[in-house]
Amino acid sequence: MENGKTQVELAKNGIITSQMKDAAACENLEPEVIRARIAEGSLVIMIRRGVSVAIGKGATTKVNVNIGTSSAKIDPEEEIEKARAAEKYKADTLTDLSMGGDIPSIRSSIYRHTTLPITTVPIYQSVSQQGIYSMTEDHLLNNIDNQVDEGVSSVVLHCIERDCIEKLKGNPRIMGMVSKGGSFTSIYMLSNECGNPFIDNFDYIMETLKKNDVVLSLGNTMRSGCIHDKPDSPQRQEMLTNMKLARRANDAGVQVIVEGMGGHIQASEVPGYVQYHKDAGDFPLFVAGPLPTDVAVGYDHIAGAVGASMAAGAGADYLCYITPSEHLRLPTVDDVREGLVAFRIAAHIGDSIKFGARQQDIELAKSRAVMDWDGQMQHAIEPEKASRMCPKRGPCTMCGDFCALEIMHDFLNNDNCDNIN
Repeated sequence: MENGKTQVELAKNGIITSQMKDAAACENLEPEVIRARIAEGSLVIMIRRGVSVAIGKGATTKVNVNIGTSSAKIDPEEEIEKARAAEKYKADTLTDLSMGGDIPSIRSSIYRHTTLPITTVPIYQSVSQQGIYSMTEDHLLNNIDNQVDEGVSSVVLHCIERDCIEKLKGNPRIMGMVSKGGSFTSIYMLSNECGNPFIDNFDYIMETLKKNDVVLSLGNTMRSGCIHDKPDSPQRQEMLTNMKLARRANDAGVQVIVEGMGGHIQASEVPGYVQYHKDAGDFPLFVAGPLPTDVAVGYDHIAGAVGASMAAGAGADYLCYITPSEHLRLPTVDDVREGLVAFRIAAHIGDSIKFGARQQDIELAKSRAVMDWDGQMQHAIEPEKASRMCPKRGPCTMCGDFCALEIMHDFLNNDNCDNIN
């Protein structure tokens, strides 16, 4: 915050902030480009402790890591280790989804052990503390207030409408509703016979978020739970509602991200679905996965990375990783690492589609051409695992004495080939 103004307010007034300059340097963009895109809403900056992470138009694709306890498994120390692993293996942001134990204390520990921007879903804490049928509107709003004061960089709100929920009745979906935060919000509305508390109190919440320039992430309640649940009327209605609220947030001076595309999308539909969202509103698009198949159980991080690379290449700005334990259990520290690396690869591939071949690939290829193993590790996305596999020098054990590079070296690098019989 500068002079009590948010990044959006300053950008709209033509002011380039230090955070905009930092983001511009990281993204190799002009500060004025960053400013203009924040003003129009096509790019946001998540900020924490001097860290400025640009997400949106023209920025490299970013990767989020979900961590947090559940009601079935409460191990705060393990969540700290997951957070550390996320930072070590270069996640861009963290989301704490804790629903078990002393949630504020767990979140405080995560703050102390990381520097990454942190997102929360405030309704998770309300359900955990009060119960899904007993939570109140005041408790929901107080949780948002408290988490903003704690220093979160972003909060997720599910702004589903009553008539949209009703459309799920008799709907031919196989999986129904799979969004946890969306289901909590829906049950609150149905059990209290009321409207959406986040929409009803939207202006108040925007003023709360503006206090610390917290980014609003508009959740995706109606996403598909399997690839055979095609985009339908409830999805379209929620997306259009989110776009309207995104414009209201931007007008109010709040940075905003729109979650969309669903968790499971038929591969052939991924590019068109991204374009559909972008045509509706050019806000940063956050996608969970997406998973282009439902049969990769135990390997969903691989399937998710395939879908994520397609989505990023088509224009998605922000990826939520998936781990090998998706649909099976709370992730372990190793699951976090495997999922994050897979999605960093996906983001890199997506960026090569959006922006062209990356210099990192070129430099690694040059090192590989001369069997410079240390050089290759310097440019690898995750060198730790690769370093345990590679030789110290010479060809790898796959080829041994019959390495194509060595066999053809003299011919390809020497005009005088008379000695070749």
